[in-house]
Amino acid sequence: MVNTHFPRKIAPSVVGLVLFASTVIADARSTPAQLPLPLGTDQAQIGAPVRRSPESYKLGGGDRIQVEILEVPELSRGYEVLSDGSVNLPLIGLVSIRGRTLVEATNIIRNAYRRVLKDPIVTVSLVAARPLNVGVIGEVTRPGNFTITLTPGPGASPSVQYPTVTQAIRLAEGVTGVADIRNIRVRRPQRDGADQVLNVNLWKFLQEGDISQDIILQDRDTIVIPTVANFNQAEARQFASANFSPPPEKPRSISIVGQVTRPGAYVVIGGNTTNDLSRQGFPTVIRAIQLAGGITSDADIRQIQVRRLTRRGEQIIPVNLWQFLESGDGAQDTILQEGDTIIVPKATIVNPAEAGVLASTNFAPAGINVYVVGEVRTSLEPVRLPANATLNQALISRGFFGYENTRARRDKVELVRLNTDGTATKRTIEVDLTQGINEELNPQLRNNDMIIVSRSGFANLVDRMNAVIGPVGPATGVLNFINVLRFLFR
Repeated sequence: MVNTHFPRKIAPSVVGLVLFASTVIADARSTPAQLPLPLGTDQAQIGAPVRRSPESYKLGGGDRIQVEILEVPELSRGYEVLSDGSVNLPLIGLVSIRGRTLVEATNIIRNAYRRVLKDPIVTVSLVAARPLNVGVIGEVTRPGNFTITLTPGPGASPSVQYPTVTQAIRLAEGVTGVADIRNIRVRRPQRDGADQVLNVNLWKFLQEGDISQDIILQDRDTIVIPTVANFNQAEARQFASANFSPPPEKPRSISIVGQVTRPGAYVVIGGNTTNDLSRQGFPTVIRAIQLAGGITSDADIRQIQVRRLTRRGEQIIPVNLWQFLESGDGAQDTILQEGDTIIVPKATIVNPAEAGVLASTNFAPAGINVYVVGEVRTSLEPVRLPANATLNQALISRGFFGYENTRARRDKVELVRLNTDGTATKRTIEVDLTQGINEELNPQLRNNDMIIVSRSGFANLVDRMNAVIGPVGPATGVLNFINVLRFLFR
């Protein structure tokens, strides 16, 4: 008999005591939060925390285990679980432990050895865990399937550190700005029957520190992150700073159109967009507008939209930067994500009082260039003016429209404006230096506007006389003099 080769030296009473103690210890460690759920049982139905302990780890091909049989050192050694989930044990051959926990594998191996040993005391421990395959789909930056290598923890007898939901989300480069982190689902395949579905509320984890929400993953788990039905900008800013969101310094490609100085596609980073070395803060709407040269004087900052592609289609996020200026509502400065499109519409009515406020913001242009030509005392160099400068400010700038300039026509000027479609418009404006911002009499200027100051009537008369009198000389005599008279009295 095989038993004669491995005689037992422990009295039956001692063996029973050891078995009883090991059973008590196993029962004490296997709390409701750690034991596997019955098939088809929803975690929310039993009211227990959703976090799983390492004891629920399911064995599979590639794991290395240590099998210890008390007082039988010849059979105590390490084994590798084969690809079919079995281990090849001495004396008894192949034993399948695929999909079993360590406690279950211990019972299976102990029962198998009872064919050749009397009351064997078996201990099975995990030496090296195989990499886990975990899927992450939905509102994450880079959805897909990921391989997670388990690592040993600290201490003299290190245990394996198992991955959690937040660690898997980080591998997918974080959640998007429209992720519904309250209703994350983890789908867990079962050996028989339908998948088990575990609910995860990471908002509760962030707000209350409920670590049970960050559940421990198992092989072949799939994390599903849905799209939020009603986008909340304040909440989005809160979880944007969590470690399972994309890092602030991550560049994001966006597009911006409408009433900005330079519409187009840009790469937005966190921090001051005028300094490539800065990486502080988040990529936001205001930083994107800064990259586009700032808003125009016709921008409606109350009706800005951020169009965002989600897994369920396009979502429109309203942005009211006037509310941001008025009440300091930082949530209005929406954090951008890859592929966003910002639309800055044109205002139907420009409020003069608000125009001055907008010109002093950091998302307005630093200044505009305006050309004043004609009967003015200046060079052809453009005049640099504030972003909200008006026609009257340009006329009195540098003093070249002062009363000592008798050649300038002071009642009317012409404003030439280049349009975005390549055309130009020209209109005559009656000058009234006492007017405030007024689209008819004192309009706000745009970059590269041209103001043409024509000659006064007196200057025009003098110039025409000089043109005629200039050629008078001894050779022309009376004929040219008669021409001058005709010019003056016609």
